[in-house]
Amino acid sequence: MASHTIGFDIGGTNTRAGVVDAHGNVLAVRSTETPHVDAELEQTIVDLVADLRDEFDISAVGMAIAGFLDPECEIVRFAPHLPWRADRPVRRELEAAIGLPVRLEHDANAAAWGEYRFGAAQDAETWVFFAVGTGIGATLVDRGEIYRGSFGTAPEFGHITVVPGGRVCSCGKKGCLERYASGTSLVDCALEKATQGNYEDCALYRKVVDKRANGHDVMAAARGGDALGLAALESFRTWLGRGLSIVADVLDPACIVVGGGVSADADLFLDEARAEMAANMVGAGYRPVPQVLAAELGPQAGMIGVADLARADA
Repeated sequence: MASHTIGFDIGGTNTRAGVVDAHGNVLAVRSTETPHVDAELEQTIVDLVADLRDEFDISAVGMAIAGFLDPECEIVRFAPHLPWRADRPVRRELEAAIGLPVRLEHDANAAAWGEYRFGAAQDAETWVFFAVGTGIGATLVDRGEIYRGSFGTAPEFGHITVVPGGRVCSCGKKGCLERYASGTSLVDCALEKATQGNYEDCALYRKVVDKRANGHDVMAAARGGDALGLAALESFRTWLGRGLSIVADVLDPACIVVGGGVSADADLFLDEARAEMAANMVGAGYRPVPQVLAAELGPQAGMIGVADLARADA
């Protein structure tokens, strides 16, 4: 039986496919733009699999998808940045098109599984993966099982309201946690600070007020000592810590692994966020505090995790 599987990370902009061995090593990667027509997306997946099968013996294919799946991971109910809608039986359709077993998984769950099997959460029992990128995603893993809830969407922390009537969120609500503690929120934090303080002489200032900055710009400015960047970072890590305190209070994990794109700069914020979490937990000072760790697998976590899940299903 082949020991290699393919893991897909299907995002709204790019689709990546990687061959992963049984030890979590990525042996080859292919990448292309993500089509926004369903038939074209399916053909892109088929072509990438065929290309990789020319070089490797493949036993199964896994798909990490940013969207809502059913609890059995057969159906994509809604993927906001992909052309799959309305309870699309994606697993069945792709298996027929590819001719191999296919495993679907939510992208945060896939990354969590990668960290559990090969990264920061190896041997952890009850723990949470907290993904901080464009938005916020989370996964609860309890004794080697991904907790999905009754309808396959648990747990959802990014859209908990932390500031009633606060910043407008893409979900339609106001004041969601991810509007204060995500990669994209860094720009909002910087703009808010720019209008409140004397930051006109900062290199970041003009880029922020002209709305040309992104989260990477703000983080890079903070790393370089820019006062506006540091002020935005202070707001971000405070809200991240408060968000982690909610995770600790609701789920009581032994460990929280912070992943996602922002985790590449964890050295700039994780210690402060950890302290903020500990100070804001219910019963602070009188109960155990979960470990808070930075993810280890980086942007390949989802690809590695879903490839491993596909191997287990094959």
